[in-house]
Amino acid sequence: MAESLLSGIAEGVLGKIASRALQEAVAIYGVENQISELRETLTAIKAVLLDAEEQQAKNHRLQVWLDRLRDVLYDAEDVLDQVECEALRKQVISRYGGTKEKVCRFFTLSNPLILRAKLSDKVKEIRERLSRISTEKDQFDLNVQSAGNDVAHTRSREMTYSFVNKSDVVGRNIDKKKIIKMLRQVDDKNLSVIPIVGLGGLGKTTLAKLVYNDDSVKEQFEIRIWVCVPEDFDLRTIVEEIIKDSTHQSLSNFGIQQLQTLGIQQLQTHLQNTIKDKKYLLVLDDVWSNDRCKWKELRDLLSVGDSESKIIVTTRNSEVASIMGSHPAYNLKGLSHDDSMALFKRWAFDEKEKQPRHDLLKIGNDIVKKSRGVPLLVKTLGSLLYTKDEAQYWEHIRDSETWDLVEAKKDIMPVLKLSYDHLPSHLKRCFLVLSLFPRGHEINSTNLAELWMALGLISPTRNKLGLKDVGVEYVKELWKRSLIQEVEELDSKFIFKVHDLVHSLAMSVAHNEYFIVGLDTAEISEGIRYVSLSSTSLEGISNFTGVPPFLRKPTSKRLRTIFFQYKVGNGVITKEFARICISKCNSLRHLDLSSGSFEELPSSICNLKQLRSLLLNDNKRLKKVPDTICELHSLLTLSFNGCLELAHLPKNMQRLVNLTYLYVTTKQKSLQENGIQYLENLHFLGLDGCENLEVLFEGTCQPTSLRKLEIVNCGRPIYVPFGALIALEFLAIIDSHLMFTQESNFPLNLHALAIKNSEQVMELLQCLEGSACTLETFSVYDCPSLTSIPEWLPNHTCLRLIRLIGCPNLSSMPQRTRSLSALKELHIIHCGELSKRCKPQIGKDWHKIAHIPRIKLDRKRVRWTDD
Repeated sequence: MAESLLSGIAEGVLGKIASRALQEAVAIYGVENQISELRETLTAIKAVLLDAEEQQAKNHRLQVWLDRLRDVLYDAEDVLDQVECEALRKQVISRYGGTKEKVCRFFTLSNPLILRAKLSDKVKEIRERLSRISTEKDQFDLNVQSAGNDVAHTRSREMTYSFVNKSDVVGRNIDKKKIIKMLRQVDDKNLSVIPIVGLGGLGKTTLAKLVYNDDSVKEQFEIRIWVCVPEDFDLRTIVEEIIKDSTHQSLSNFGIQQLQTLGIQQLQTHLQNTIKDKKYLLVLDDVWSNDRCKWKELRDLLSVGDSESKIIVTTRNSEVASIMGSHPAYNLKGLSHDDSMALFKRWAFDEKEKQPRHDLLKIGNDIVKKSRGVPLLVKTLGSLLYTKDEAQYWEHIRDSETWDLVEAKKDIMPVLKLSYDHLPSHLKRCFLVLSLFPRGHEINSTNLAELWMALGLISPTRNKLGLKDVGVEYVKELWKRSLIQEVEELDSKFIFKVHDLVHSLAMSVAHNEYFIVGLDTAEISEGIRYVSLSSTSLEGISNFTGVPPFLRKPTSKRLRTIFFQYKVGNGVITKEFARICISKCNSLRHLDLSSGSFEELPSSICNLKQLRSLLLNDNKRLKKVPDTICELHSLLTLSFNGCLELAHLPKNMQRLVNLTYLYVTTKQKSLQENGIQYLENLHFLGLDGCENLEVLFEGTCQPTSLRKLEIVNCGRPIYVPFGALIALEFLAIIDSHLMFTQESNFPLNLHALAIKNSEQVMELLQCLEGSACTLETFSVYDCPSLTSIPEWLPNHTCLRLIRLIGCPNLSSMPQRTRSLSALKELHIIHCGELSKRCKPQIGKDWHKIAHIPRIKLDRKRVRWTDD
């Protein structure tokens, strides 16, 4: 059965109450009895939440009751966090003493008796509000229900990493051939535009991808470009994406930064220079806007290409097709029942089973009939049912009243919501966060996991996984349920997108708590706790010095995150903007002030005691960060990446006792003076543009918990004490030099290694020879000095992915490459003689790599199966 979303919030509050940290805090402030009563009341309410949420659609009073309950639960989280934060502050003072500077207090008065009384009053208020709500629940005659009692057992699905997994596509071969035939036609029109039109979920994007990746299409066009079009058809964004995709600058942070500094006229000139007289294929995916003027402006820019260039447009709107198309629209139809059934079987049943259970197959056939040939629906429902073996559960989906809504509204959204309804409660809360991202946006699993962590949506597990690793597991779970798509593994993270219908679903179910705002939004409702500033609100902004009006309203004190959908500039994030965020939004867990225009962060930042994530990336003018930032003891993530004018990091960073992720750009020579070596929970350390840095840490004290180290664009040779970094699993050395003696040997247990543009790559690899044989990914980019692949590499029998890109002096693969049975993917791109030797069938080294399921050779997929 489904799990209640509010049940997940309630479970979070109960989990916090049960935590050791809060229990110690409760004992300090003498509120044990009130906390105990709060727990008992909440447990009683939680028992009926599933029934309440199932009935709310038919009972407005019940819906109001649930809204009030949600507000109390969120307020309870805030109060418990306050108690925990104050106790944590006392522990830090006990360990490190007070600071010389005036210590910012969570409350205006620091007298222990007054503080205890204030905390007690807050807990009492929450307990009384919850008691009233508990009493009111009796009028609704709610039944106690538990989730998941009907599930016999669950099964897992093997994940694959291809952008276009052909095994997921059924019944589109004829459509594909027709579109390719249209691409081959010679037109007398200046620019040939082929629209693909169809309902959401029919597979327009999938069909376009099949065409885009067809070998004959690759040969036909000199350049192929794929752009997911913003909903508002923002010209600048589209032009940037075309340039990046056509020149592969999407792989270079430097290239992206350069584009962002150009004016629109310069961008347009850059675009025309990129495609001038070239035969290109451009896919404009998911077009919503029917603005003729914007399309004409883009079309004029694109007309400088070769006359045989083609554009494919995918859209749900026939009016868009008529405005943009030079050909009649290709109207995509639903799959046949047989094709739908074939697709359903792939997602609902284990492929290892020779014959699916007859009773489930019969119920599945009825479900497929109701799906009306919509592939997204078939696939999503199949994924939902894959983990369930009980016929009763399948019948529940088949007989759901939701299908009546689909029939009445001609809209598949209610059925998609079934997949959301049947998520575990902890995943429901995580899923809602996807509504903060713009439609069609590429999402990085690492960044998403950090956001989930900051919002307290990831709970520690017993299997010693770090919080971020748990986040990655959550992403995989959403993938298995087909709620995310186009997933690609990149080293230790996933890059993925969300189907626009699924994105609409996230926005629909999140609307009471998550809200998309603009810089001119006047106010937000009291229930909103997470806001996302849309890209459209930033259009035409020049030297913005004000503050969005909603931030000045009392409702802003409840906000937990202020999220910018795109990287901003143009002076939007000013010192005044930062000051208002800090002074008004004292419940913030996540604050992103990246690309700001201020020179100094306000010292009052220490007032945000519940803050868990603070991002100050790419603040080009930032010169000073106050030492008071070290009073944010709950902080998990802190990033100064790209702050090129930052002379010194804050002092006493050892006081950030919970910090797990730190990324810095600094002018310092050593990190030793800031106390970073004492951070016992630090898992990730990133260094970028630290041109003066000579040494990370000295002496015996080192951050022994460090699991990931990334050193990027650092000018001087840096001494890194690898011998002390016993937990290190991921190492990336990019455009940087390390300092080590010739006899150095690093006793590491690396899982991932990435080296880019390093003249000392051979020395570095030699020093890794004595490491444990634990590598899973091995990547070397732009290293002409790499003359041979280390002979020890085949000892790492867990290797799944090897990337060799831009290494022209490589001559052969190691003989024992054939013994790497776990190797699933190999990329060899621009590697001179090695590229020739690895050509399919005829290359001298082909026999060494022929067993690898997925091989990319000089950007072409010469083999790409999902075995």
